[in-house]
Amino acid sequence: MSQQASLIAKQVSYKVGTKPILSNIDLTVYQGEVLGVLGPNGAGKTSLLKIVSGQVACQGDVHWQQKTLKEYGAMERARQIAVVNQINEYVFSLDLQQIVRMGLLPHSSLLSKEGPEDAQNIIQAMKKVGLADKAKQTFSSLSGGEQQRGLIARALVQKAKLIVLDEPVNHLDVFYQHQVLQLLTSLAKDLNVTVIMSLHDVNLAAHYCDKIALLEQGKLIAKGTPETVLTPKLLTQVFQLPCEISKGLGAENFHINFYPPAQTANAQSGDF
Repeated sequence: MSQQASLIAKQVSYKVGTKPILSNIDLTVYQGEVLGVLGPNGAGKTSLLKIVSGQVACQGDVHWQQKTLKEYGAMERARQIAVVNQINEYVFSLDLQQIVRMGLLPHSSLLSKEGPEDAQNIIQAMKKVGLADKAKQTFSSLSGGEQQRGLIARALVQKAKLIVLDEPVNHLDVFYQHQVLQLLTSLAKDLNVTVIMSLHDVNLAAHYCDKIALLEQGKLIAKGTPETVLTPKLLTQVFQLPCEISKGLGAENFHINFYPPAQTANAQSGDF
């Protein structure tokens, strides 16, 4: 992972009407880094992802590769930043190769045709995510994990150096959660791609993310390595549940356990 800062957010604030959603966020993300954005529902995770990917305007500045996002035109920004959104039903009748081909759009004019190099890039992207043999399958026939990997292949064809994902493993079973997150971490390491994603599962974030940004009510409470951010004190404060952390040798032995609040336990035991 490079120590060169690729994305810098300075004093970022965002409101919907008069309601503050984010307040004075300062954030630095390095090239090739995987940043996990955590926090309870309503903490501002999705809004922050939309801001750092240039989808919505904000107060303050977001710099990508030494330029503010305001300085990028829409097409130029699309060549730099890929957003992996939740899947829209209208794409379900297309096959995987057609979905991945959409990554060419930021690099094409209305009249340009797909060349041999473009076709090779599409094939290579599908190989990289392990889906070369699924190219002609309709998107709707793929598993949830395969669909997410297909959307990541589209981002590779887009040649983006920043991939932003909102809950990329939401609704996936355990196997596909790990499969997708392993793919994203390998892309960061092998291709020096910066990955910013929101996650609900703090243990997945601890295992796969280089850094964690912890949000509470629109404020950045902490940012750093999983070991420094995911502490019992901070997690109990943000998620309003008692927790404990077991630590062993290696990141795979860092595990967080949340416990139900006392009143819930009493109610279940019949103690009212």
